[in-house]
Amino acid sequence: MRAHPFKLIILALVTAALFVAINPARALLPSAPAAEENSAPVETQEIEQAADAGSDQRIAQRIRGVFAEIPEFANLRVTVRDGVVTLHGTIADTAEIARAEQIAGRVDGVATVRNDIERDTSVEGGLDALGELSERVSGWVAFLPLIGLAAIVAIAIALLGQLFAGLSAFWQRVTPNVFLAELAASAIRLVFIILGLVVALDMLGASALMGAVLGGAGVVGIALGFAMRDTIENYVASIMLSLRQPFRANDHVLIDDREGRVIRLTSRATILMTLDGNHLRIPNAQVFKAVILNYTRNPQRRFDFELGIDADDDPRAAMELASETLQALPFVLADPEPTARVAAVGDSNIVISVLAWIDQRESDWFKSRSLAIATVKEALEGAGFALPEPIYRLRFDGRTDPLPIGAPATVKQTEDESAVRTRASAPKPTAPDGSAPDVRPESEIARMVERERREDGDQANDLLDSDRPTE
Repeated sequence: MRAHPFKLIILALVTAALFVAINPARALLPSAPAAEENSAPVETQEIEQAADAGSDQRIAQRIRGVFAEIPEFANLRVTVRDGVVTLHGTIADTAEIARAEQIAGRVDGVATVRNDIERDTSVEGGLDALGELSERVSGWVAFLPLIGLAAIVAIAIALLGQLFAGLSAFWQRVTPNVFLAELAASAIRLVFIILGLVVALDMLGASALMGAVLGGAGVVGIALGFAMRDTIENYVASIMLSLRQPFRANDHVLIDDREGRVIRLTSRATILMTLDGNHLRIPNAQVFKAVILNYTRNPQRRFDFELGIDADDDPRAAMELASETLQALPFVLADPEPTARVAAVGDSNIVISVLAWIDQRESDWFKSRSLAIATVKEALEGAGFALPEPIYRLRFDGRTDPLPIGAPATVKQTEDESAVRTRASAPKPTAPDGSAPDVRPESEIARMVERERREDGDQANDLLDSDRPTE
């Protein structure tokens, strides 16, 4: 990557040299007079009502005098009659033919110009063109020392930018993280490269070429911006996330519908380890726009569940019993205290919603909720509350034929009733005496994340910084 700036400088200087080599004199001389000629409005010259031989002679002498000072026009013949100028002869260069007509038309008193000049296709004319090419090559060779000096100046400025950009300790100190430090160093490097090119092209007199190059680069940049919109959006999102620090490493987060623990934040994606132990890469553009739920930021977390009691039971007594049962559990926090409320009245039961808080640093949310449901259910059943199953009312159409009821069905019904009585009389399984419920938090995924962060060794590219404040 560091060799590319010098390649860019050499390419720009070679292009400028070719541009100047086409016409060294035009590149070196000031271009203001030409600009004035191009910008001046063309005046319409009125044709005199009468012309004499003396005026035609003066016009012809004036044009011949001008052509005599231009080597390419020295052999041209000029005749003038009633202000009409006729040019005769041959010229090797087609552009010079038009130039001769333009010069003749600018002489005062000329009504119009008839251009009868022909292109010289003879060997002698070709030799003249070859001589012009030789002169241009000679001018280009004479221009080489200036090109070399411009190249040295451009490379020196680029090296100065490389020196400033290489102060990694300084950029890491003035920027929040390594990613922004590299971005600032790259920007400084690019600014010095452009500055070197501008100075070098100005020394070569090719500032117009630099303007054209920068204009073309702007158009190309706009086109690339539209083509790489998603990539640029993701890059900017990485910068914003590195500044805002929405989460820490090993935080348990839910990003939209994706849940897991944060491994690291890179310049391209946020890497999570799901609760199944799989790696999940989410583009930073999606993370920046997503709804982020952080379970780790607040250690206190609430769980809730619903149980249905019989419609004839007292819901207030059930709510009080559920709250007292949860308060007796060691992993349930006393502040905020557990609560219960009537959530709904169903077709065959009253739905009680029970809520309690735990400390996630000491208790696992899933284990605590599961044990709380079992404990409250057992307490309600022990106090005589019925937890009815859904009741359905069946309506039989009297117009249909009655179902045949025979002896086999009676035997089967007797067997089912016997099985139900047997299951009811059998002792229910209970937990072994003295066994304490294990609600300790599961730490396997957290240990996997910490181990991967230690073994990966890519901490330099991790944009998460524990020393910076979170959002």
